[in-house]
Amino acid sequence: MSVDNRENLDIFNRVNRLVGSGIMQAIGGCRAVVFGVGGVGSWTAEALVRSGVGHITIVDADTVAASNVNRQLMATTSTIGQSKVEVLARRLKEINPDVAVDAREVLYTADTACQFDLDGYDYVIDAIDSLAHKALLIRRASASRATLFSSMGAAMKMDPTRIGVAEFWKVKGCPLAAALRRKFKKSGEMPRRKFRCVYSDELLPNLGEADDATGAMTFDKVALNGAMCHITAIFGMTLAGLVMEDIYRKSKLNPYQ
Repeated sequence: MSVDNRENLDIFNRVNRLVGSGIMQAIGGCRAVVFGVGGVGSWTAEALVRSGVGHITIVDADTVAASNVNRQLMATTSTIGQSKVEVLARRLKEINPDVAVDAREVLYTADTACQFDLDGYDYVIDAIDSLAHKALLIRRASASRATLFSSMGAAMKMDPTRIGVAEFWKVKGCPLAAALRRKFKKSGEMPRRKFRCVYSDELLPNLGEADDATGAMTFDKVALNGAMCHITAIFGMTLAGLVMEDIYRKSKLNPYQ
């Protein structure tokens, strides 16, 4: 994407007014990959494209289910059964026809990790549910040149004011973060460097029951828990905000990069 394009200048007018043409150019040149485009990652992808990111890769092997409609950006009653990444890719191109979208309908595992050159990205966004796959991505992304931001558990929460950001080893009150830390320590394979996470220390019980037929357990998810749109969306938007803040800060420190 070029900020010299008149149409795109109009699309990103308010972003450009805030950050200026130099930082706008840095945003446009950014390459980001979002692993998992469900309740958190779908909102992250949308916010990145609406902010002017010029190249985005979205990775998810799942299809839209009825139980996704309450909280996932591209999930509507008309998209049930369709590939999540294909539906989301169409929406992102409608927002900005010039954005380069690489939609990968694949599950990130030890067998498929070799398909992704993480050094080729500026930012890796982890919004994966599976503990094993999440740990693998964190280890590999933290060893790459890319900046990693990760989502901890967004289910079983209601209070948006308890959502925060912390370095992974300082996250408190999140069972997913605790499980990841135990897994890393047990295996002896630690993340190569520190990274920031979006998390909440709130944990509510599931008061109702859901039909597994409408929210089937897929891709090694360990539990089927209730989740709210405003929570997952704030998680996703916060991840996108961390990317924007990082680009802004780095560009301000080095305006000639």
